Amino acid sequence: MIIAITASLTACKDKAKEAETTAAEAAAEAKMESVKYTANGSESTIEWTGFKPTGKHNGTIGIENGTLTLNNGKLESGSFFIDMNSIIDLDIPSDDEKNGKLVGHLKSPDFFDVEKYPTAAFTITGVEEMEGKTMLSGNLTLKEKKNNVTFPVMISTEGDNLSITSEVFTIDRSKWDVKYGSKSFFDNLGDKFINDDIELKINVKATKS
Repeated sequence: MIIAITASLTACKDKAKEAETTAAEAAAEAKMESVKYTANGSESTIEWTGFKPTGKHNGTIGIENGTLTLNNGKLESGSFFIDMNSIIDLDIPSDDEKNGKLVGHLKSPDFFDVEKYPTAAFTITGVEEMEGKTMLSGNLTLKEKKNNVTFPVMISTEGDNLSITSEVFTIDRSKWDVKYGSKSFFDNLGDKFINDDIELKINVKATKS
């Protein structure tokens, strides 16, 4: 019991700030003079970390395609699609059967149900400067559930290349009806629960179209 409590405190401390989450909003629209960029799926990823009382797991999810626009050098609009079948775990050796079991469970109806919902999406609704940071807002769609999230990003361009890198932030999976092991939906889980918070870091690379 003491070990479980200690592990829980270790896993929970210093977690990233939760992204502001609100109802879905209207997507930002590109203007005629905007410059279009196409996301490079092979160079774009989402890093994730999930937590439970006895530890944590981390890995990546691939971004398969997307389009972004800049207006006067500033990010204006766009969207990208997330290949939920590309989920991998990085903290367990790939040849360990526990790795396959974990990834299979994440893909199952208990979590992201990738057979039914193979693609998630993020659509930009706004970009603003706040307290010295660039805050990106967009509708995140998982399992047909859509919420608007806001988190800090760094945006840079070099030649024909565009890079968007977020700070690490968390989302509350229960807001997208990802229910397994969640104390938001189930009582009497004891130390068998899985934290609702998932840490994410988005890395998008794009090239001028």
